[in-house]
Amino acid sequence: MMAGNILIGVALLVVFAILVSGIYVMMKGGQTSATWSNRLMRYRVIAQFIAILVVLLVAYVWRR
Repeated sequence: MMAGNILIGVALLVVFAILVSGIYVMMKGGQTSATWSNRLMRYRVIAQFIAILVVLLVAYVWRR
């Protein structure tokens, strides 16, 4: 079960890193913000979806 906890932790760290990066880019403003803020938020949504799948997979394997 340790591997499942590690997978969940990594998935959550990826989501958090993308979220913090997106917030930083929006705070920075300018051309960088215009280019990257929406892209990073789309990546965050994809990473959240993958994180949810990882949590569900770990929960499924753990119950078996």
